[in-house]
Amino acid sequence: MVKGLEDLSAKLYNRLTHSKVSPVPSHSHTLLQNPVSTVDADSPIFSPNSFYGRVRHFAAITDPRLVFTPNRELFKAKALLDSVRQGNEVQASPSELRRAKVLYGSAFHPDSGELQNVMGRMCFNVYGSTLMCGGMMVFYRSTAGVFFWQWANQSFNALVNYTNRNAKSPLTKKDLITAYTSAVSGALGVAFGLKWFCAWKKLGVMWQRLVPITAVCVANFINIPLMRQNELKYGMSVSDADGNEVGKSKTAAFKAISQVAFSRNLIVIPSMVLTPLIVDATAVRWKWFAKNLKVLNLPVQLGLIFVLFGAMVPVGCGLFPQKSSIKVDSLKRFEPETYEELKALGLERVYFNKGLLRSR
Repeated sequence: MVKGLEDLSAKLYNRLTHSKVSPVPSHSHTLLQNPVSTVDADSPIFSPNSFYGRVRHFAAITDPRLVFTPNRELFKAKALLDSVRQGNEVQASPSELRRAKVLYGSAFHPDSGELQNVMGRMCFNVYGSTLMCGGMMVFYRSTAGVFFWQWANQSFNALVNYTNRNAKSPLTKKDLITAYTSAVSGALGVAFGLKWFCAWKKLGVMWQRLVPITAVCVANFINIPLMRQNELKYGMSVSDADGNEVGKSKTAAFKAISQVAFSRNLIVIPSMVLTPLIVDATAVRWKWFAKNLKVLNLPVQLGLIFVLFGAMVPVGCGLFPQKSSIKVDSLKRFEPETYEELKALGLERVYFNKGLLRSR
């Protein structure tokens, strides 16, 4: 059964990332506008203007199979794109350029161009999160299990956030430690608090199973803002329609961080909520499954989490446009100085990159 689920996951990624799409005129804004760029090394492979295009883009660069790509192939792809950026003629077909973009986007930091550590890459996220979610869901009754898996999950999240951090807003060691300890404390506090409440009220198993996901969601709303606290303190860069930086805005930072935190929770909720429901329904429907539940429970849960989480990563990452915008008038109340500066430039709307993940 697990083998079948993994095959289904592979087919899903193949369908999203390798299906053929006919070119559409640039002035069209239809859902299927996903032209492939063969000239600009930094332009997205699929249209970022549609939800479907963004999902296909992130499905390509977060494909878990990319984790096994050798470093020599990754650096070869980087060298090819660097050569294109320099204006050199390259002996590469459109499909090779497309493949190079996918490999680069999966393994290199979009700001610094440095090779990311393997476990912090988003293409590794489905493996790490499957293990973490599985541990939290299987050992939700054990006090030691709750402590260990909540701590392990927040440690893994901190690694992912740090690996994909905004290089233009560096954090000090103190900032990183504060974000990490706050997220761990928040997750453990919620987990143990709800665990005690469920025991006190003698709530059923289904309610107890919701404790891990609640703790994870709360921790995400703590960890992500703290990891990007400098943007909230000093504002994040905003630009005009042509991409020219025109200032910094705290309001833009708040909107960007809120979108990222919401997306991260959207990614994890289906796998941690639907998995136990599917397992329970299967046990009720098939007696042979119920009889062998002790043996099948762990592999089946891990398989379901792998498929559901893997499917939701590109959906969550593509939920909001990477290049978001806000009206300048919305800054008048909370950022009057920034409002006046932008109005003096004759701007009605400014744009910003929402952050993790950033497209390229």
